[in-house]
Amino acid sequence: MSLEPSTKPSRRYILWTVVAVIGVVFLWWLHAHVSFDWHELGRQLRAVSLGYVLAAIAVIYFSYWLRAVRWAILLSPVRRVPATQLIASQLIGFTAVALIGRIADLSRPYLIARKLKLPIASQLAIYSIERAFDLGAAAILFSVTLAFAPRDLPHHSAYVHAGEISLAATLGIAIFAIALRLAGELVAHIVRAMLSPLSKGVAATLSERILDFREGLRTVSTLREFLVALAVSLVMWGGIAACYLLSARAFVAEPTLAHLSFTAMMLVLATSLGGSLVQLPVIGWFTQIAINAAALHGFFNVPLETATACAAVILFCSMLDIIPAGLIAAKLEGTSLRQAVKESEAIEAAPPAQAAQPSLLESD
Repeated sequence: MSLEPSTKPSRRYILWTVVAVIGVVFLWWLHAHVSFDWHELGRQLRAVSLGYVLAAIAVIYFSYWLRAVRWAILLSPVRRVPATQLIASQLIGFTAVALIGRIADLSRPYLIARKLKLPIASQLAIYSIERAFDLGAAAILFSVTLAFAPRDLPHHSAYVHAGEISLAATLGIAIFAIALRLAGELVAHIVRAMLSPLSKGVAATLSERILDFREGLRTVSTLREFLVALAVSLVMWGGIAACYLLSARAFVAEPTLAHLSFTAMMLVLATSLGGSLVQLPVIGWFTQIAINAAALHGFFNVPLETATACAAVILFCSMLDIIPAGLIAAKLEGTSLRQAVKESEAIEAAPPAQAAQPSLLESD
């Protein structure tokens, strides 16, 4: 039995209408205000080194495997499963995000809960702590890399400033996590009381997410599990940064990109992550390309056409290349992206008491 809000179809139509309108306005603005040589863009794409692209794809697939390893670590207090059992759900879930946007992000905990016949609430808790490890590991990587950037790099002050922000974010995440571990219910109650006058629905949802996060923190029962999960997260985010760097160095004919440093690429990655927080279906691809191209052009004076081509390759290697594997995994698992997204949307929209019930897992 699936929970499916009656307003969901209208919400979906509204979303796609907004996407279409934004796309038309963006294309009009691009045509009217930006001088762009499309032939040069095609030439740059044809000159890309295939070896670098394949290496970037291999690195990002390794990062997806590390996500499965980390989920297995966080799941171990509840049930010990090999990471190989979780890879398909990761591939399917991130394929859904690539095609549909961030609204499909909860498909992974839904798929894992259904596969292992576990309560969805337990996997939402792991999903919450996974997000925290992502933020923490990325912030640590950014702060260490950017704060100690060589002084001879262009825009050195921008690197240091970004590193300081990342370091502050790391400390903020740590303090917030400690507060939730010690007094999660109190924090959730305060948030709900503060937001209820504005929107009771938003207040209830955010309060429940805080409690999910608190439960996720409890899944990390030992210091060893915490350190291993953190180490896996750091290696994974190092791999994501390496994917970006290899994608840029694939443009061997452009000296700036061919010799781009890891530190320089971290600034582009930080900019990219900021732009991906709210990702709309399909149009999110083009906004990501625009954001990364603007970063490459603005920070390193890469020609706009080359920067756009590089941003397109980064998008393909870091996100879109997962789609074939995700579709194959969905076929082998006997599920579909539409089904996974529909059930995950129902879980997100359901009241907390219903969202925790195993009946949500009965989709066939």
